[in-house]
Amino acid sequence: MGISEARKKANEKWQKEKVDDIRFRVPKGKRATIQAHASARGESVNAFLNRAVDETMERDSKE
Repeated sequence: MGISEARKKANEKWQKEKVDDIRFRVPKGKRATIQAHASARGESVNAFLNRAVDETMERDSKE
C-alpha cells in the first residue's frame, strides 16, 4: 500500500513549516562510511549528523 496524496501533501507542509534543509556533500565513498557508522549506533544519517553538529558546537563554545 502506497502513501496517499493527502499524506504526501501533509508531510510536505509539515517539512516546509518545521525544518530547514542543508545540503551536505562528501567525497565519493564517504557516504557509505557515514551510513555504516550511523547504522552501527542505531541512528539515521540525519540523526547522526545532527548529533555531530550539536556536540561539536557545544564543545567549541567551551573553548
